[in-house]
Amino acid sequence: MADRPVRKTRKDSDGDILALCNDGSVWSPRNKADAIRDIEQGLHTYYVPWKSGRTEIHVVNGPTGKYLRTDRDDTSRNNLDDLPDC
Repeated sequence: MADRPVRKTRKDSDGDILALCNDGSVWSPRNKADAIRDIEQGLHTYYVPWKSGRTEIHVVNGPTGKYLRTDRDDTSRNNLDDLPDC
């Protein structure tokens, strides 16, 4: 299992996450469906490295299907939206 840092995300026009990215990594970009499968099957972990530590990326079952999300500082805010585009 690889522990994969995510520093950028690809988003659609609504801001929905389409892919996770880390420049220079052989796995990047990783599309949303593959990242969800990786996480659910325990193949790889994905995380956002912050100056104060790291935040795990996990899968959430929403009303329109599964999506990727982080919860930083115990808030419901999706910090993947704050990352630069890839």
